[in-house]
Amino acid sequence: MKIELTAAERQQLKAAAHGLEPVVMISTEGLKPSVLSEIERSLDAHELIKIRVFSDEHDEREVWLDAICEQLNAAPVQHIGKVLVLYRENPDKKEAATAKPKRKKAPLTKRQEVNKALERSKPRTAKSFTVKRAK
Repeated sequence: MKIELTAAERQQLKAAAHGLEPVVMISTEGLKPSVLSEIERSLDAHELIKIRVFSDEHDEREVWLDAICEQLNAAPVQHIGKVLVLYRENPDKKEAATAKPKRKKAPLTKRQEVNKALERSKPRTAKSFTVKRAK
């Protein structure tokens, strides 16, 4: 089943794919199971991929694009020349992206830095003390 994209989604994906290099190459021998499995792995890893096709026949490339999208449940984003752009959402990546981000610690103040340095430099048996701010 081929995924359908809206025009706005397709436009965003085209922009995102602009700087990508092809990760899979399809020779003139066509779509073999090994090529399909490599495309599957690439889609799982990257979601958005470029494929270079070494066939001079436009109609043949179009048939391969449709076959890939049908078999791998992907969406065709773009077909320019001998380059195909495919997208398939990876639910595992989406969960990781929506997971609650870790909270970053606020930077230390100068006084906190001095206290931390003193804590590191003192012997373990000595009583701890803090530097108080002069008023």
